[in-house]
Amino acid sequence: MTVFSRLLAMLQLMVRRPPKQQYAALCYRQDPSDHHVDVLLVTSRDTGRWIIPKGWPMGDKPDYGVAAQEAFEEAGVHGHVSREPIGYYLYDKVLKDDFAIGCRVQVHPLEVERLIEDYPEKGQRKSRWFDYQSAAEQVREPLLKRLILDFGRSLERRAA
Repeated sequence: MTVFSRLLAMLQLMVRRPPKQQYAALCYRQDPSDHHVDVLLVTSRDTGRWIIPKGWPMGDKPDYGVAAQEAFEEAGVHGHVSREPIGYYLYDKVLKDDFAIGCRVQVHPLEVERLIEDYPEKGQRKSRWFDYQSAAEQVREPLLKRLILDFGRSLERRAA
């Protein structure tokens, strides 16, 4: 197969298929004294860029349950996850051979109660707290940037 025909075949697949669904946790904490909001980001395993914990559907586990499970596996997070999503964002997941598929990621806020030291992907990722404005600057996806900013502002306004 020539390079051109392979590219054409991949383009046709991408155009025909709807985005694949994933679920994510926007892990946050809010300081009770000044209502400041921080967001926990993790690095992706392949590129090392800052992202929020996310993953594929898991059998009969509800969407918010998947988000909480991914937060635990990727960052050792325990907390209260919202059953209601705050929105979604889109990105292209690059697979083997540089083939990319479109993904739609539904985002559930998760208030972090504690972080544990030993979790499944420890050593495979870094995690770090950022104030919500800085967290929005760290991520690449425009819709995720907007979700983080809107969520942080909303929490601060409600608490004031």
